[in-house]
Amino acid sequence: MQLTEGVPVTTTTTTPPRPRRAADRPAADAGRAPRDTPQGIPVEGGEPVAMPSPRGMVRGVAATLAQPRPLAREAVRLGRDALRILRGTDEIAPSPKDARFADPAWSLHPGYRRLAQSYLATTGALDRLVEDFAAGGADWREVEQVRFVLTALSSALAPTNTLPGNPAALKRAFDTAGLSLARGARNMLSDLVHNGGMPSQVDRSAFTVGEDLGVTPGAVVYRDEIVELIQYTPSTPRVRARPLVVVPPPIGRFYFLDLRPGRSLVEYAVSRGLQVFMISWRNPTKAQSEWDLDTYAGGVLSAVDAAREITGSPDVTTLGLCAGGQVMTTALNHLAAQGDERVAAAGYAVTLLDFASRAPLGAFSGPRLLDVARRNSRRRGVITARQMGSVFTWMRPDDLVFNYLVRQWLMGEAPPAFDILAWNADGTNLPARLHEQFLDIFQHNALVKPGALTVLGTPVHLSRITVPTFVTGALTDHLTPWHGCYRTTQLLSGPSTFVLSSSGHIQSLVNPPGNPKARYWTGGEPGPDAHAWRAAAEEHTGSWWEPWSEWAIERSGDEVPAPESLGSTAHPVLEAAPGSYVRDRVPARG
Repeated sequence: MQLTEGVPVTTTTTTPPRPRRAADRPAADAGRAPRDTPQGIPVEGGEPVAMPSPRGMVRGVAATLAQPRPLAREAVRLGRDALRILRGTDEIAPSPKDARFADPAWSLHPGYRRLAQSYLATTGALDRLVEDFAAGGADWREVEQVRFVLTALSSALAPTNTLPGNPAALKRAFDTAGLSLARGARNMLSDLVHNGGMPSQVDRSAFTVGEDLGVTPGAVVYRDEIVELIQYTPSTPRVRARPLVVVPPPIGRFYFLDLRPGRSLVEYAVSRGLQVFMISWRNPTKAQSEWDLDTYAGGVLSAVDAAREITGSPDVTTLGLCAGGQVMTTALNHLAAQGDERVAAAGYAVTLLDFASRAPLGAFSGPRLLDVARRNSRRRGVITARQMGSVFTWMRPDDLVFNYLVRQWLMGEAPPAFDILAWNADGTNLPARLHEQFLDIFQHNALVKPGALTVLGTPVHLSRITVPTFVTGALTDHLTPWHGCYRTTQLLSGPSTFVLSSSGHIQSLVNPPGNPKARYWTGGEPGPDAHAWRAAAEEHTGSWWEPWSEWAIERSGDEVPAPESLGSTAHPVLEAAPGSYVRDRVPARG
Protein backbone atom coordinates (compact mmCIF):
# COMPACT_ATOMS: atom_id res chain seq x y z
CA MET A 1 0.00 0.00 0.00
CA GLN A 2 1.43 3.36 -0.97
CA LEU A 3 0.46 6.15 1.43
CA THR A 4 1.12 9.24 -0.66
CA GLU A 5 -0.95 11.82 1.13
CA GLY A 6 0.02 13.77 4.23
CA VAL A 7 -1.41 16.20 6.73
CA PRO A 8 -0.54 19.89 6.39
CA VAL A 9 2.97 20.36 7.72
CA THR A 10 4.79 23.35 9.10
CA THR A 11 7.62 24.55 6.90
CA THR A 12 10.89 23.61 8.50
CA THR A 13 14.54 23.88 7.62
CA THR A 14 15.34 20.56 9.22
CA THR A 15 17.10 18.29 6.74
CA PRO A 16 15.23 15.01 6.29
CA PRO A 17 17.12 12.35 8.23
CA ARG A 18 19.36 9.90 6.41
CA PRO A 19 18.60 6.20 6.90
CA ARG A 20 20.39 4.54 9.82
CA ARG A 21 20.49 0.91 10.91
CA ALA A 22 18.73 -0.51 7.88
CA ALA A 23 18.62 -3.89 9.63
CA ASP A 24 16.12 -2.60 12.19
CA ARG A 25 13.07 -3.36 10.08
CA PRO A 26 13.32 -3.58 6.31
CA ALA A 27 14.75 -7.08 5.95
CA ALA A 28 11.25 -8.52 5.65
CA ASP A 29 10.66 -6.34 2.61
CA ALA A 30 13.76 -7.42 0.70
CA GLY A 31 12.89 -8.38 -2.85
CA ARG A 32 9.19 -7.78 -2.39
CA ALA A 33 7.16 -6.50 -5.30
CA PRO A 34 4.85 -3.53 -4.73
CA ARG A 35 1.92 -4.50 -2.56
CA ASP A 36 -0.73 -3.01 -4.80
CA THR A 37 0.08 -5.20 -7.79
CA PRO A 38 -1.45 -8.66 -8.15
CA GLN A 39 2.00 -10.23 -8.46
CA GLY A 40 3.09 -8.68 -5.18
CA ILE A 41 0.15 -9.71 -3.03
CA PRO A 42 1.47 -11.82 -0.16
CA VAL A 43 -0.40 -15.10 0.07
CA GLU A 44 0.38 -18.14 2.16
CA GLY A 45 -1.05 -21.62 2.27
CA GLY A 46 -0.55 -25.13 1.08
CA GLU A 47 1.34 -26.24 4.20
CA PRO A 48 0.07 -28.06 7.29
CA VAL A 49 0.92 -26.31 10.54
CA ALA A 50 0.28 -26.68 14.25
CA MET A 51 -1.48 -23.97 16.18
CA PRO A 52 0.87 -21.88 18.36
CA SER A 53 0.82 -22.50 22.10
CA PRO A 54 0.24 -19.27 24.11
CA ARG A 55 2.03 -20.75 27.08
CA GLY A 56 5.07 -21.71 25.02
CA MET A 57 5.23 -18.35 23.31
CA VAL A 58 5.00 -16.44 26.59
CA ARG A 59 7.75 -18.59 28.03
CA GLY A 60 10.04 -17.87 25.08
CA VAL A 61 9.37 -14.13 25.13
CA ALA A 62 10.03 -14.02 28.87
CA ALA A 63 13.35 -15.80 28.35
CA THR A 64 14.26 -13.32 25.61
CA LEU A 65 13.50 -10.31 27.78
CA ALA A 66 15.27 -11.83 30.79
CA GLN A 67 18.78 -11.58 29.31
CA PRO A 68 20.48 -9.17 31.76
CA ARG A 69 23.32 -7.86 29.64
CA PRO A 70 21.50 -7.53 26.31
CA LEU A 71 18.51 -5.99 28.07
CA ALA A 72 20.71 -3.44 29.86
CA ARG A 73 22.55 -2.65 26.62
CA GLU A 74 19.32 -2.04 24.73
CA ALA A 75 17.90 0.07 27.54
CA VAL A 76 20.95 2.34 27.40
CA ARG A 77 20.80 2.46 23.63
CA LEU A 78 17.11 3.33 23.65
CA GLY A 79 17.79 6.10 26.17
CA ARG A 80 20.46 7.61 23.91
CA ASP A 81 18.20 7.30 20.88
CA ALA A 82 15.33 8.94 22.75
CA LEU A 83 17.45 11.98 23.58
CA ARG A 84 18.63 12.36 20.00
CA ILE A 85 15.09 11.91 18.71
CA LEU A 86 13.79 14.64 21.01
CA ARG A 87 16.60 16.98 19.90
CA GLY A 88 15.86 16.18 16.26
CA THR A 89 19.39 14.93 15.60
CA ASP A 90 18.78 11.19 15.30
CA GLU A 91 19.15 9.77 11.79
CA ILE A 92 16.91 6.71 12.16
CA ALA A 93 14.65 6.48 9.12
CA PRO A 94 12.30 3.81 7.79
CA SER A 95 13.34 1.72 4.85
CA PRO A 96 12.28 3.17 1.50
CA LYS A 97 10.52 -0.18 0.95
CA ASP A 98 8.41 0.19 4.11
CA ALA A 99 5.15 1.47 2.63
CA ARG A 100 3.72 2.23 6.06
CA PHE A 101 5.90 5.34 6.24
CA ALA A 102 5.76 6.40 2.59
CA ASP A 103 3.67 9.51 3.31
CA PRO A 104 5.79 12.71 3.13
CA ALA A 105 4.64 13.70 6.63
CA TRP A 106 6.87 10.99 8.12
CA SER A 107 9.98 12.78 6.89
CA LEU A 108 8.82 16.41 6.80
CA HIS A 109 6.63 16.85 9.87
CA PRO A 110 8.76 17.05 13.07
CA GLY A 111 6.17 15.29 15.22
CA TYR A 112 5.53 12.42 12.85
CA ARG A 113 9.24 12.04 12.14
CA ARG A 114 9.94 11.67 15.86
CA LEU A 115 7.04 9.23 16.25
CA ALA A 116 8.38 7.01 13.45
CA GLN A 117 11.93 7.16 14.83
CA SER A 118 10.75 6.18 18.31
CA TYR A 119 8.85 3.22 16.90
CA LEU A 120 11.77 2.05 14.77
CA ALA A 121 14.21 2.39 17.67
CA THR A 122 11.97 0.24 19.89
CA THR A 123 11.34 -2.46 17.31
CA GLY A 124 15.03 -2.50 16.43
CA ALA A 125 15.83 -3.17 20.07
CA LEU A 126 13.38 -6.09 20.12
CA ASP A 127 14.93 -7.53 16.95
CA ARG A 128 18.40 -7.39 18.47
CA LEU A 129 17.21 -9.06 21.67
CA VAL A 130 15.89 -11.95 19.59
CA GLU A 131 19.26 -12.23 17.83
CA ASP A 132 21.01 -12.28 21.21
CA PHE A 133 18.60 -14.99 22.38
CA ALA A 134 19.50 -17.07 19.32
CA ALA A 135 23.22 -16.41 19.74
CA GLY A 136 22.98 -17.57 23.36
CA GLY A 137 22.29 -21.14 22.27
CA ALA A 138 18.48 -21.27 22.44
CA ASP A 139 16.79 -23.97 20.38
CA TRP A 140 16.07 -22.52 16.94
CA ARG A 141 12.43 -23.57 17.12
CA GLU A 142 11.98 -21.56 20.32
CA VAL A 143 13.74 -18.64 18.63
CA GLU A 144 11.28 -18.80 15.76
CA GLN A 145 8.36 -18.83 18.19
CA VAL A 146 9.74 -15.72 19.88
CA ARG A 147 10.31 -14.06 16.52
CA PHE A 148 6.71 -14.92 15.55
CA VAL A 149 5.33 -13.25 18.69
CA LEU A 150 7.53 -10.17 18.64
CA THR A 151 6.99 -9.63 14.92
CA ALA A 152 3.24 -9.59 15.55
CA LEU A 153 3.71 -7.28 18.54
CA SER A 154 5.97 -4.91 16.61
CA SER A 155 3.51 -4.76 13.74
CA ALA A 156 0.60 -4.13 16.09
CA LEU A 157 2.46 -1.24 17.78
CA ALA A 158 3.04 0.65 14.53
CA PRO A 159 1.60 4.17 14.83
CA THR A 160 0.13 3.82 11.34
CA ASN A 161 -2.47 1.41 12.76
CA THR A 162 -4.22 4.27 14.56
CA LEU A 163 -6.05 7.25 13.13
CA PRO A 164 -3.99 9.94 14.96
CA GLY A 165 -0.79 8.11 13.98
CA ASN A 166 -1.64 7.80 10.28
CA PRO A 167 -1.30 11.09 8.40
CA ALA A 168 -2.65 9.62 5.17
CA ALA A 169 -5.83 8.46 6.93
CA LEU A 170 -6.28 11.87 8.56
CA LYS A 171 -5.87 13.57 5.19
CA ARG A 172 -8.40 11.17 3.67
CA ALA A 173 -10.88 11.96 6.46
CA PHE A 174 -10.37 15.70 5.90
CA ASP A 175 -10.74 15.44 2.12
CA THR A 176 -13.93 13.34 2.35
CA ALA A 177 -15.49 15.41 5.15
CA GLY A 178 -15.44 12.34 7.41
CA LEU A 179 -17.02 9.96 4.87
CA SER A 180 -13.94 7.72 4.90
CA LEU A 181 -14.30 7.35 8.67
CA ALA A 182 -17.95 6.35 8.31
CA ARG A 183 -17.05 3.79 5.67
CA GLY A 184 -14.20 2.51 7.81
CA ALA A 185 -16.49 2.09 10.81
CA ARG A 186 -18.93 0.15 8.63
CA ASN A 187 -16.13 -2.09 7.36
CA MET A 188 -14.88 -2.69 10.89
CA LEU A 189 -18.34 -3.58 12.18
CA SER A 190 -18.85 -5.99 9.29
CA ASP A 191 -15.52 -7.68 10.01
CA LEU A 192 -16.30 -7.96 13.71
CA VAL A 193 -19.57 -9.70 12.90
CA HIS A 194 -18.63 -11.75 9.85
CA ASN A 195 -14.84 -12.18 9.80
CA GLY A 196 -13.86 -13.02 13.36
CA GLY A 197 -12.73 -9.47 14.05
CA MET A 198 -10.01 -9.58 11.39
CA PRO A 199 -9.94 -7.06 8.52
CA SER A 200 -11.15 -8.61 5.28
CA GLN A 201 -8.43 -9.29 2.73
CA VAL A 202 -10.66 -9.58 -0.30
CA ASP A 203 -14.12 -9.00 -1.71
CA ARG A 204 -15.06 -12.64 -2.26
CA SER A 205 -18.34 -11.70 -3.93
CA ALA A 206 -16.37 -10.47 -6.95
CA PHE A 207 -15.45 -14.00 -8.05
CA THR A 208 -17.30 -17.25 -8.64
CA VAL A 209 -15.47 -20.52 -9.11
CA GLY A 210 -16.28 -21.91 -12.54
CA GLU A 211 -17.27 -18.48 -13.86
CA ASP A 212 -14.33 -16.23 -13.01
CA LEU A 213 -11.83 -18.68 -11.49
CA GLY A 214 -10.95 -22.20 -12.59
CA VAL A 215 -12.31 -21.68 -16.09
CA THR A 216 -9.90 -23.58 -18.35
CA PRO A 217 -12.15 -25.91 -20.40
CA GLY A 218 -12.21 -29.51 -19.25
CA ALA A 219 -14.31 -32.15 -17.57
CA VAL A 220 -14.36 -34.42 -14.53
CA VAL A 221 -13.55 -37.89 -15.84
CA TYR A 222 -13.07 -39.78 -12.58
CA ARG A 223 -14.50 -39.45 -9.09
CA ASP A 224 -14.21 -41.45 -5.90
CA GLU A 225 -14.66 -40.61 -2.21
CA ILE A 226 -11.36 -38.69 -2.09
CA VAL A 227 -10.63 -37.15 -5.48
CA GLU A 228 -12.14 -35.84 -8.65
CA LEU A 229 -9.86 -35.98 -11.68
CA ILE A 230 -10.22 -33.22 -14.24
CA GLN A 231 -9.04 -33.72 -17.82
CA TYR A 232 -8.47 -30.44 -19.66
CA THR A 233 -9.45 -29.89 -23.27
CA PRO A 234 -6.43 -29.70 -25.60
CA SER A 235 -5.83 -26.32 -27.22
CA THR A 236 -3.32 -27.58 -29.79
CA PRO A 237 -3.97 -29.93 -32.73
CA ARG A 238 -1.29 -32.32 -31.51
CA VAL A 239 -0.40 -33.29 -27.95
CA ARG A 240 2.24 -35.30 -26.15
CA ALA A 241 1.34 -38.94 -25.68
CA ARG A 242 2.31 -39.20 -22.01
CA PRO A 243 -0.17 -37.34 -19.76
CA LEU A 244 0.67 -35.02 -16.88
CA VAL A 245 -1.08 -35.57 -13.52
CA VAL A 246 -0.95 -32.53 -11.21
CA VAL A 247 -1.04 -33.14 -7.43
CA PRO A 248 -2.05 -29.95 -5.57
CA PRO A 249 -1.78 -29.73 -1.78
CA PRO A 250 -4.62 -31.27 0.23
CA ILE A 251 -4.87 -27.87 1.93
CA GLY A 252 -6.62 -25.25 -0.16
CA ARG A 253 -8.32 -25.73 -3.50
CA PHE A 254 -6.59 -26.62 -6.74
CA TYR A 255 -7.65 -23.56 -8.72
CA PHE A 256 -4.72 -21.41 -7.63
CA LEU A 257 -3.18 -23.31 -10.55
CA ASP A 258 -6.04 -22.18 -12.79
CA LEU A 259 -6.96 -18.69 -11.65
CA ARG A 260 -7.92 -16.78 -14.77
CA PRO A 261 -6.90 -16.73 -18.44
CA GLY A 262 -3.34 -15.46 -18.59
CA ARG A 263 -2.69 -16.43 -14.95
CA SER A 264 -3.22 -20.18 -15.17
CA LEU A 265 -0.52 -22.84 -15.04
CA VAL A 266 -3.08 -25.30 -16.41
CA GLU A 267 -3.85 -23.08 -19.41
CA TYR A 268 -0.13 -22.61 -20.06
CA ALA A 269 0.65 -26.33 -19.85
CA VAL A 270 -2.23 -27.15 -22.20
CA SER A 271 -0.97 -24.51 -24.66
CA ARG A 272 2.39 -26.29 -24.73
CA GLY A 273 0.73 -29.48 -25.93
CA LEU A 274 0.70 -31.34 -22.64
CA GLN A 275 -2.28 -33.55 -21.77
CA VAL A 276 -3.13 -32.18 -18.35
CA PHE A 277 -5.07 -33.98 -15.61
CA MET A 278 -5.71 -32.22 -12.29
CA ILE A 279 -6.54 -33.80 -8.94
CA SER A 280 -9.26 -31.96 -7.04
CA TRP A 281 -9.37 -33.11 -3.42
CA ARG A 282 -12.65 -33.44 -1.58
CA ASN A 283 -12.97 -31.07 1.39
CA PRO A 284 -13.13 -33.43 4.39
CA THR A 285 -15.47 -33.07 7.33
CA LYS A 286 -15.37 -34.68 10.75
CA ALA A 287 -16.76 -37.85 9.15
CA GLN A 288 -13.48 -38.17 7.22
CA SER A 289 -11.24 -37.53 10.25
CA GLU A 290 -9.37 -40.83 9.74
CA TRP A 291 -8.23 -40.06 6.20
CA ASP A 292 -4.44 -40.31 6.23
CA LEU A 293 -1.42 -40.49 3.94
CA ASP A 294 -2.57 -43.93 2.77
CA THR A 295 -5.86 -42.35 1.70
CA TYR A 296 -4.28 -39.46 -0.16
CA ALA A 297 -1.40 -41.41 -1.73
CA GLY A 298 -4.00 -43.95 -2.87
CA GLY A 299 -5.93 -41.06 -4.44
CA VAL A 300 -2.82 -40.09 -6.40
CA LEU A 301 -2.43 -43.64 -7.73
CA SER A 302 -6.12 -43.80 -8.68
CA ALA A 303 -5.75 -40.55 -10.61
CA VAL A 304 -2.61 -41.86 -12.34
CA ASP A 305 -4.41 -45.03 -13.40
CA ALA A 306 -7.41 -43.11 -14.75
CA ALA A 307 -5.16 -40.79 -16.78
CA ARG A 308 -3.28 -43.80 -18.17
CA GLU A 309 -6.47 -45.58 -19.21
CA ILE A 310 -8.00 -42.50 -20.83
CA THR A 311 -4.90 -41.65 -22.86
CA GLY A 312 -3.73 -45.18 -23.56
CA SER A 313 -0.31 -44.33 -22.18
CA PRO A 314 1.47 -46.93 -20.02
CA ASP A 315 2.83 -44.21 -17.75
CA VAL A 316 2.53 -40.54 -16.77
CA THR A 317 4.54 -37.60 -15.53
CA THR A 318 3.50 -35.83 -12.34
CA LEU A 319 3.82 -32.40 -10.74
CA GLY A 320 3.41 -32.09 -6.96
CA LEU A 321 3.06 -28.71 -5.31
CA CYS A 322 3.60 -27.74 -1.65
CA ALA A 323 2.29 -30.51 0.61
CA GLY A 324 0.96 -32.22 -2.50
CA GLY A 325 4.58 -32.96 -3.33
CA GLN A 326 4.97 -34.79 -0.02
CA VAL A 327 1.90 -36.92 -0.74
CA MET A 328 3.17 -37.58 -4.26
CA THR A 329 6.54 -38.68 -2.85
CA THR A 330 4.96 -41.36 -0.69
CA ALA A 331 3.15 -42.70 -3.76
CA LEU A 332 6.40 -42.66 -5.78
CA ASN A 333 8.15 -44.51 -2.96
CA HIS A 334 5.48 -47.21 -3.02
CA LEU A 335 5.78 -47.61 -6.79
CA ALA A 336 9.59 -47.76 -6.61
CA ALA A 337 9.48 -50.47 -3.97
CA GLN A 338 7.20 -52.54 -6.22
CA GLY A 339 9.28 -51.98 -9.34
CA ASP A 340 6.23 -50.25 -10.82
CA GLU A 341 7.02 -47.74 -13.58
CA ARG A 342 3.64 -46.04 -13.86
CA VAL A 343 5.31 -42.65 -13.24
CA ALA A 344 8.11 -41.81 -15.67
CA ALA A 345 9.17 -38.42 -14.24
CA ALA A 346 8.08 -36.10 -11.43
CA GLY A 347 8.15 -32.36 -10.80
CA TYR A 348 8.28 -30.65 -7.41
CA ALA A 349 7.30 -27.04 -6.70
CA VAL A 350 8.04 -25.38 -3.30
CA THR A 351 7.97 -28.75 -1.56
CA LEU A 352 9.99 -29.58 1.56
CA LEU A 353 10.91 -33.20 2.17
CA ASP A 354 13.70 -32.50 4.65
CA PHE A 355 12.54 -30.51 7.66
CA ALA A 356 15.98 -30.08 9.20
CA SER A 357 16.24 -26.67 7.54
CA ARG A 358 15.67 -23.73 9.82
CA ALA A 359 12.51 -21.85 8.85
CA PRO A 360 9.74 -19.82 10.52
CA LEU A 361 7.52 -22.88 10.06
CA GLY A 362 9.69 -24.45 12.76
CA ALA A 363 8.06 -22.16 15.30
CA PHE A 364 5.18 -24.61 15.25
CA SER A 365 7.10 -27.88 15.37
CA GLY A 366 8.27 -28.13 18.98
CA PRO A 367 7.36 -31.44 20.72
CA ARG A 368 5.01 -29.94 23.33
CA LEU A 369 3.30 -27.78 20.74
CA LEU A 370 2.79 -30.71 18.40
CA ASP A 371 1.34 -32.86 21.17
CA VAL A 372 -1.26 -30.16 21.86
CA ALA A 373 -2.00 -29.84 18.13
CA ARG A 374 -2.54 -33.59 17.83
CA ARG A 375 -5.00 -33.63 20.71
CA ASN A 376 -6.89 -30.66 19.34
CA SER A 377 -7.21 -32.01 15.81
CA ARG A 378 -8.31 -35.45 17.09
CA ARG A 379 -10.94 -33.85 19.27
CA ARG A 380 -12.36 -31.72 16.43
CA GLY A 381 -11.94 -34.31 13.67
CA VAL A 382 -10.47 -31.74 11.28
CA ILE A 383 -8.27 -28.69 11.47
CA THR A 384 -10.07 -25.90 9.65
CA ALA A 385 -8.78 -23.52 7.03
CA ARG A 386 -9.35 -20.58 9.37
CA GLN A 387 -7.25 -22.19 12.09
CA MET A 388 -4.34 -22.85 9.75
CA GLY A 389 -4.83 -19.56 7.96
CA SER A 390 -4.46 -17.61 11.18
CA VAL A 391 -0.94 -18.98 11.60
CA PHE A 392 0.05 -18.02 8.05
CA THR A 393 -1.53 -14.61 8.52
CA TRP A 394 0.36 -13.77 11.70
CA MET A 395 3.65 -14.88 10.18
CA ARG A 396 3.43 -11.73 8.05
CA PRO A 397 1.24 -9.33 10.03
CA ASP A 398 2.31 -6.14 8.24
CA ASP A 399 1.14 -7.52 4.91
CA LEU A 400 -1.71 -9.82 5.91
CA VAL A 401 -3.32 -8.02 8.86
CA PHE A 402 -2.46 -4.36 9.38
CA ASN A 403 -2.17 -3.51 5.71
CA TYR A 404 -5.88 -4.35 5.38
CA LEU A 405 -6.78 -2.78 8.73
CA VAL A 406 -5.37 0.53 7.52
CA ARG A 407 -6.97 0.32 4.11
CA GLN A 408 -10.42 -0.83 5.16
CA TRP A 409 -10.85 0.53 8.69
CA LEU A 410 -8.87 3.77 8.65
CA MET A 411 -9.01 4.77 4.99
CA GLY A 412 -12.54 3.48 4.41
CA GLU A 413 -11.65 1.55 1.26
CA ALA A 414 -13.59 -1.46 0.05
CA PRO A 415 -11.79 -4.81 0.27
CA PRO A 416 -9.80 -5.48 -2.90
CA ALA A 417 -11.01 -7.84 -5.60
CA PHE A 418 -7.96 -9.94 -6.47
CA ASP A 419 -8.21 -13.48 -7.75
CA ILE A 420 -5.41 -14.96 -5.65
CA LEU A 421 -6.80 -13.39 -2.47
CA ALA A 422 -10.22 -14.84 -3.28
CA TRP A 423 -8.59 -18.26 -3.56
CA ASN A 424 -6.70 -17.71 -0.31
CA ALA A 425 -9.96 -17.00 1.49
CA ASP A 426 -11.58 -20.13 0.06
CA GLY A 427 -9.97 -22.60 2.41
CA THR A 428 -10.43 -26.29 3.11
CA ASN A 429 -10.10 -28.59 6.09
CA LEU A 430 -7.40 -31.13 6.88
CA PRO A 431 -8.40 -34.50 8.40
CA ALA A 432 -7.17 -35.02 11.95
CA ARG A 433 -5.24 -38.18 11.10
CA LEU A 434 -3.46 -36.61 8.11
CA HIS A 435 -2.67 -33.52 10.18
CA GLU A 436 -1.19 -35.73 12.88
CA GLN A 437 1.01 -37.49 10.34
CA PHE A 438 2.24 -34.21 8.90
CA LEU A 439 3.13 -33.07 12.42
CA ASP A 440 5.06 -36.30 12.97
CA ILE A 441 6.97 -35.59 9.77
CA PHE A 442 7.79 -32.10 11.11
CA GLN A 443 8.86 -33.34 14.52
CA HIS A 444 10.87 -36.40 13.54
CA ASN A 445 11.85 -35.45 9.97
CA ALA A 446 10.33 -38.81 9.11
CA LEU A 447 10.40 -38.55 5.31
CA VAL A 448 14.20 -38.51 5.18
CA LYS A 449 14.82 -41.20 7.81
CA PRO A 450 14.67 -44.59 6.05
CA GLY A 451 11.80 -46.67 7.37
CA ALA A 452 10.56 -44.06 9.86
CA LEU A 453 7.27 -43.69 7.96
CA THR A 454 5.16 -46.33 6.23
CA VAL A 455 2.60 -45.42 3.56
CA LEU A 456 0.53 -47.89 1.53
CA GLY A 457 2.24 -50.66 3.48
CA THR A 458 5.67 -49.58 2.19
CA PRO A 459 8.39 -48.07 4.41
CA VAL A 460 9.55 -44.76 2.96
CA HIS A 461 13.13 -44.79 1.61
CA LEU A 462 13.56 -41.70 -0.54
CA SER A 463 16.76 -43.00 -2.11
CA ARG A 464 14.83 -45.76 -3.87
CA ILE A 465 13.01 -43.16 -6.03
CA THR A 466 15.00 -43.05 -9.26
CA VAL A 467 12.69 -41.23 -11.70
CA PRO A 468 13.99 -37.96 -13.23
CA THR A 469 12.85 -34.95 -11.19
CA PHE A 470 12.42 -31.23 -11.75
CA VAL A 471 12.61 -29.29 -8.48
CA THR A 472 11.81 -25.62 -7.84
CA GLY A 473 12.16 -23.37 -4.83
CA ALA A 474 11.24 -19.71 -4.36
CA LEU A 475 13.81 -17.12 -3.35
CA THR A 476 11.78 -15.29 -0.68
CA ASP A 477 9.69 -18.27 0.43
CA HIS A 478 9.75 -18.30 4.24
CA LEU A 479 7.50 -21.37 4.61
CA THR A 480 9.54 -23.76 2.49
CA PRO A 481 12.93 -22.03 2.10
CA TRP A 482 14.45 -22.53 -1.33
CA HIS A 483 17.60 -24.20 0.00
CA GLY A 484 15.36 -26.70 1.84
CA CYS A 485 13.50 -27.42 -1.41
CA TYR A 486 16.88 -27.85 -3.11
CA ARG A 487 17.64 -30.72 -0.71
CA THR A 488 15.17 -32.87 -2.66
CA THR A 489 17.73 -33.04 -5.47
CA GLN A 490 20.07 -34.82 -3.06
CA LEU A 491 17.53 -37.07 -1.34
CA LEU A 492 16.17 -38.82 -4.44
CA SER A 493 18.39 -41.00 -6.60
CA GLY A 494 17.32 -40.09 -10.12
CA PRO A 495 18.73 -37.30 -12.30
CA SER A 496 17.48 -33.94 -11.05
CA THR A 497 17.09 -30.42 -12.45
CA PHE A 498 16.77 -27.46 -10.07
CA VAL A 499 15.33 -24.06 -10.93
CA LEU A 500 15.12 -21.20 -8.45
CA SER A 501 12.19 -18.78 -8.82
CA SER A 502 11.81 -15.28 -7.50
CA SER A 503 8.96 -14.32 -5.15
CA GLY A 504 7.36 -16.19 -2.25
CA HIS A 505 5.53 -19.43 -1.60
CA ILE A 506 2.23 -19.25 -3.49
CA GLN A 507 3.23 -16.16 -5.50
CA SER A 508 5.97 -18.15 -7.20
CA LEU A 509 3.39 -20.68 -8.39
CA VAL A 510 1.06 -18.05 -9.85
CA ASN A 511 3.78 -16.65 -12.07
CA PRO A 512 2.95 -16.65 -15.79
CA PRO A 513 5.57 -15.80 -18.39
CA GLY A 514 5.56 -12.17 -19.46
CA ASN A 515 5.88 -10.58 -16.02
CA PRO A 516 8.93 -8.29 -16.43
CA LYS A 517 9.59 -8.37 -12.67
CA ALA A 518 9.71 -12.16 -12.45
CA ARG A 519 13.07 -13.93 -12.39
CA TYR A 520 14.36 -17.46 -12.31
CA TRP A 521 17.80 -19.02 -12.08
CA THR A 522 19.10 -22.12 -13.82
CA GLY A 523 22.38 -23.91 -13.28
CA GLY A 524 24.28 -27.10 -13.76
CA GLU A 525 23.73 -30.46 -12.13
CA PRO A 526 22.75 -29.89 -8.48
CA GLY A 527 25.50 -30.74 -6.02
CA PRO A 528 25.42 -30.98 -2.23
CA ASP A 529 25.80 -27.20 -1.64
CA ALA A 530 22.69 -25.19 -2.52
CA HIS A 531 24.41 -21.84 -2.15
CA ALA A 532 27.30 -22.93 -4.38
CA TRP A 533 24.74 -23.89 -7.01
CA ARG A 534 23.12 -20.45 -6.77
CA ALA A 535 26.44 -18.64 -6.96
CA ALA A 536 27.09 -20.27 -10.32
CA ALA A 537 23.51 -20.10 -11.61
CA GLU A 538 22.37 -17.94 -14.51
CA GLU A 539 19.58 -15.41 -14.02
CA HIS A 540 16.71 -15.14 -16.50
CA THR A 541 13.71 -12.85 -16.87
CA GLY A 542 10.46 -14.77 -16.83
CA SER A 543 8.81 -17.68 -15.08
CA TRP A 544 9.96 -21.12 -13.98
CA TRP A 545 6.95 -22.39 -15.94
CA GLU A 546 9.08 -22.03 -19.07
CA PRO A 547 12.02 -24.34 -18.18
CA TRP A 548 9.62 -26.72 -16.40
CA SER A 549 7.42 -27.06 -19.50
CA GLU A 550 10.47 -27.73 -21.68
CA TRP A 551 11.60 -30.38 -19.23
CA ALA A 552 8.12 -31.93 -19.13
CA ILE A 553 7.75 -31.91 -22.94
CA GLU A 554 11.06 -33.76 -23.32
CA ARG A 555 9.73 -36.49 -21.02
CA SER A 556 6.18 -36.69 -22.36
CA GLY A 557 6.70 -38.86 -25.41
CA ASP A 558 5.95 -38.28 -29.05
CA GLU A 559 3.34 -35.96 -30.47
CA VAL A 560 0.02 -37.55 -31.34
CA PRO A 561 -3.27 -36.10 -32.63
CA ALA A 562 -5.22 -34.37 -29.87
CA PRO A 563 -8.21 -36.42 -28.66
CA GLU A 564 -11.51 -35.34 -30.16
CA SER A 565 -13.36 -35.90 -26.89
CA LEU A 566 -12.56 -36.17 -23.20
CA GLY A 567 -12.72 -39.27 -21.04
CA SER A 568 -13.19 -42.83 -22.29
CA THR A 569 -15.71 -45.63 -22.18
CA ALA A 570 -14.35 -46.76 -18.83
CA HIS A 571 -14.07 -43.17 -17.55
CA PRO A 572 -16.86 -41.11 -19.14
CA VAL A 573 -17.31 -37.40 -18.61
CA LEU A 574 -19.17 -36.84 -15.33
CA GLU A 575 -19.53 -33.05 -15.45
CA ALA A 576 -17.76 -29.95 -16.73
CA ALA A 577 -14.70 -28.58 -15.00
CA PRO A 578 -14.02 -27.42 -12.33
CA GLY A 579 -16.27 -30.12 -10.91
CA SER A 580 -18.18 -30.55 -7.67
CA TYR A 581 -15.54 -31.11 -4.97
CA VAL A 582 -14.04 -27.66 -5.45
CA ARG A 583 -17.51 -26.26 -4.70
CA ASP A 584 -18.01 -28.52 -1.66
CA ARG A 585 -20.67 -30.54 -3.44
CA VAL A 586 -20.66 -34.31 -3.08
CA PRO A 587 -22.76 -35.82 -5.86
CA ALA A 588 -24.85 -38.87 -5.07
CA ARG A 589 -23.19 -42.06 -6.21
CA GLY A 590 -24.95 -43.65 -9.13
